[in-house]
Amino acid sequence: MKYKNKKLQISQIDEQLEGFKKTGSVPKKGWINTIRTSLSMTASQLAEKLKSSPQAILALEKREEEGKITINKLKEMGAAMELKLVYGFVHEATLEKMIEQKAIKLATKIVMRTSRQMELEDQKISGKKLKKAIEDRAEEIVRNLPKNIWD
Repeated sequence: MKYKNKKLQISQIDEQLEGFKKTGSVPKKGWINTIRTSLSMTASQLAEKLKSSPQAILALEKREEEGKITINKLKEMGAAMELKLVYGFVHEATLEKMIEQKAIKLATKIVMRTSRQMELEDQKISGKKLKKAIEDRAEEIVRNLPKNIWD
């Protein structure tokens, strides 16, 4: 039951993150400046909404461009422009695929270590059996999702 719940949770998160992949990357000057200027809103107008100064707005835009702005400040700036901040993490594929890749890597490491030990004992495993052993171990790792998958 634990595996099914975890798989469902990962699948649901992957669905939510799919929308983020389509958005592309952060604009060169940051979202605040890009949206503000696209709306033909001046720094003074945004500053007035935030009870701040135009210079403070420009400084915040610069901080965002440099990656030095807080999430709370982004939320505040967005709200002043009647926008909601949405953020997330995106993997090139899906979380499920990422887990599968990590599981195969860990399974290969485990199986190859065992295979080398068996070779030393003159009990070499065929390539076909080795591949099957890696696949089986990877499936087990995906099902159990041990913490060492991230080591």
